[in-house]
Amino acid sequence: MANINHRPANDRLHDRLHTHGNDRRHDHTIEDFVGELAAFASPQAFNPWRDYHFDTDISPDAPEIRRAHLKQYLRLRKEAKYLFVAEAVGYQGGRFSGVALTSERMLMGKHPDVSPAVILGDHMAGRTSNPASPHLKPAQRASGFAEPTATVVWKEIFHNGLSPFDVILWNIFPFHPYDAKKGLLSNRTPAKEELAVGAAFFGKLLSVASGAEGLLVVAIGGHAAETLAKMGVAHRHVPHPSNGGTPGFRRGMRGILTENNPPPC
Repeated sequence: MANINHRPANDRLHDRLHTHGNDRRHDHTIEDFVGELAAFASPQAFNPWRDYHFDTDISPDAPEIRRAHLKQYLRLRKEAKYLFVAEAVGYQGGRFSGVALTSERMLMGKHPDVSPAVILGDHMAGRTSNPASPHLKPAQRASGFAEPTATVVWKEIFHNGLSPFDVILWNIFPFHPYDAKKGLLSNRTPAKEELAVGAAFFGKLLSVASGAEGLLVVAIGGHAAETLAKMGVAHRHVPHPSNGGTPGFRRGMRGILTENNPPPC
């Protein structure tokens, strides 16, 4: 089993966040929510906001950097209109960025289609993958990780003319389930027990989104859709873009968003 350091959630870095607006109550809710996420520990999953691995993370401060990313991301979306929910954190995406369906390369300004400003505003993002790790490929060492699914989802947001600050991206299991036989830089399908854990955190996420009652929730993939249905959460469903599902994902998203935002006559 990988040697993971489960670090306490208390920030020890100087405050990296630039707070937008004066909604202290909302910020406090985000602090509580991220604190609860950071308190979760599992031997079968990596918690980006708590865990540190000496060989793949850049330093022991990596979880704090990722917490800062998530807090800023949510602060900028307190009036979001859409909530897109996929399956689980992937090692090429939220594992190192701290933000669902978002790659480290996007945050570092090295992605051709997605800039850091549309994710975190004027907050200065920090790298958390270790460029000296022998487990990273040359492109990953130079520019951080890139996730194909994240690219597809973000490009669809732009294609449909949505403001990125009107969209919250999330995973129904918000942590990184990895294959113990393959190591930390691998993905696996979350177990039923993990989906149940994720459902509890999803309920808490809704308390962070001040306009939760009016949110259009879109499940990306079957696991997210099944879990939301069990919770009684009204949602629409599109295929997951991985494993050849991108065309169906695009058609589904465009149909839902056109229906929700019909063009002017």
